[in-house]
Amino acid sequence: MEEVVDKVRTEVLDHFGVAAGVDSASVTFLGLEPIEILRIPGEDLVHYITLGGSRHPMGDPSDLHADPVRGPRAELVLTLRGGVGASSGLARTLGVLVAAPAVEGVVLQADALLDLGEPMWRNAPFTAVLLGESDIPEVVLPAPAEPVRYFAVVPVTATEAAWVRVRGAQALRDAWAEAGIDVRDPARGAAAL
Repeated sequence: MEEVVDKVRTEVLDHFGVAAGVDSASVTFLGLEPIEILRIPGEDLVHYITLGGSRHPMGDPSDLHADPVRGPRAELVLTLRGGVGASSGLARTLGVLVAAPAVEGVVLQADALLDLGEPMWRNAPFTAVLLGESDIPEVVLPAPAEPVRYFAVVPVTATEAAWVRVRGAQALRDAWAEAGIDVRDPARGAAAL
């Protein structure tokens, strides 16, 4: 399904108004096609964008008769102020997250909380992510395939992840807003909950 990835690449680069020559890293996992992580710097923000998660629709990996065309498809975008450096391990982490549907049968969707079990990047206080809506438009694919949706990735601390489990995603977003926390700041502190 490389035509899916090519179409997603073209539309996401158009969305950010950049040419094809952006920085990227490739992450591979045994038994899966490579996943690419694009790094698109802006004026004060850096966008890390996955390409490859949308090759196949998400569904139950144990289903013997999985539909190769129908089903939701997703990619991820993480936006940070200033970025975290090429050797931080962030590209691998984003690859793990976007590969979760193929590996673990997770369906990526808004308000999903995904635990990493380790720091999101070297020395980061964040060990989980909360997915949300993204401003990147859906990429429409030929019928009957569903469009590819981008979900925004927000790093969260273990305490914030526990709060989401008890109170829900919106309660954490409200706490961030009330405290004036910029979730795009890679050095931000946790919300006082």
